[in-house]
Amino acid sequence: MALGSSSQPFRWLVTVPPMESIYVSPSSPRLTVETEADLDCAIAEGLLEETHYLDLKRELEPGKAKNKEHARDLASFAIDGGNLLVGLDEDKQRRTVALAPQPLDGLRERVESIARAIPDPPLPVIVRAIASTSDPTVGYLVVHVPPSPAAPHMVDNRYFGRGDTQKQYLSDAEVLRLHERRRVGEADALALLDREVARDPVPADVRQQAHLFLVAEPLTPRSEMFLPNLDAQVLTAFLRRGAYAGTAKALGQQERFSPDLGHASRYSRRSDGAALSSHNMSSERSMLDLSGQGSWDEDLVDVEFGEDGDVRIVMTRLSDRLRGDGPNAGLSVIFDEAAVVYVRRLLALVVEIADATGYLGGWQLAAGGTGLKGLSSYEHVNRFGGRYQAQFFEDNVYRRATIASYAELTQVPGAITNRLLGRFLRKLGTEALFVSLLKDPELASPDETE
Repeated sequence: MALGSSSQPFRWLVTVPPMESIYVSPSSPRLTVETEADLDCAIAEGLLEETHYLDLKRELEPGKAKNKEHARDLASFAIDGGNLLVGLDEDKQRRTVALAPQPLDGLRERVESIARAIPDPPLPVIVRAIASTSDPTVGYLVVHVPPSPAAPHMVDNRYFGRGDTQKQYLSDAEVLRLHERRRVGEADALALLDREVARDPVPADVRQQAHLFLVAEPLTPRSEMFLPNLDAQVLTAFLRRGAYAGTAKALGQQERFSPDLGHASRYSRRSDGAALSSHNMSSERSMLDLSGQGSWDEDLVDVEFGEDGDVRIVMTRLSDRLRGDGPNAGLSVIFDEAAVVYVRRLLALVVEIADATGYLGGWQLAAGGTGLKGLSSYEHVNRFGGRYQAQFFEDNVYRRATIASYAELTQVPGAITNRLLGRFLRKLGTEALFVSLLKDPELASPDETE
């Protein structure tokens, strides 16, 4: 139903991407803002005023000092999330708001650069420009700051949060509380990972290879939000689109191992969702003896999707014995490339789930491996012919967890991959070999002129 005098209908948001929305308050739904008419209508209805979740700016003044001030504004939203709206002139005394379209050329890139370059740690944001109907070179910017798993963020050695309507410095006690909250979230993700390790589909007396386990779970899901996607054909197309199309540019030809996610083609329903598995796994997620003579094929992959949007992956060929007649024949090695590629594809699947369900919250993520003790990297032992000194994994189990926002998943998947696997690769001495998959393209630095 249209509100106010605008000829364009003004919509309440249910599930649309965050770059098209303004979060007003916990008691008010998000507002879908796609056009200048939507903004005009929101002003006429008195829906746009500064709150804990919304800040209005006429313009973003240039210069080094101003850039730091803008970074403080963005960092203040990182704890609970919120939006910065640029191109609106607010008169606080008269309590009025008016449209004030700004030049759009380079404005979006500048905001993204400020958010990535000035706060510590960098703050991923989602920015959308709305052109004015009278002049497309000017318009408005909707800057969405999702709740950050790394909050609070520091600018000039001070941490920032947000009060009722303004940014504020955080006390030491508040900073410690937020850091503890993050540690609790990571501990919960590790507990999810441990549960999957305990569900290893390969019997203990048969295991000869290292196994990879990955989990992703939304922090605040809607009940059964992924249920409509659990049909066999839909889920198969979803896996292909997310895990392959979503990572094609980043991964290139780095798919030189088996089983890859493409081997997960056998559909089955599970107690709280559905799964796609390799041919040698049963619908109950157990290993099958296809020969019928006790000759087990340990190379399994299983991708399990929960009704609430969670994902659980197990791949049981994280290591194997080298074949052939060379000097290293029969030596067991870790396929560290497989771990990196699988994590990048998990992150692409998570983005696909978020977009399909309209879930814009944070995610618990964890990666782990078992059966690793005494093994070295395939990259060192085989590919480089002994030119590098191999490092041997000292622990039998590896486990790492992190919390990621939607903005991080879409903008800095390399950084998330590094949080999950950086230590794993450093233990093997191969971190430098995967630098392109552990980092993300850098944005240009914001204008530093005074």
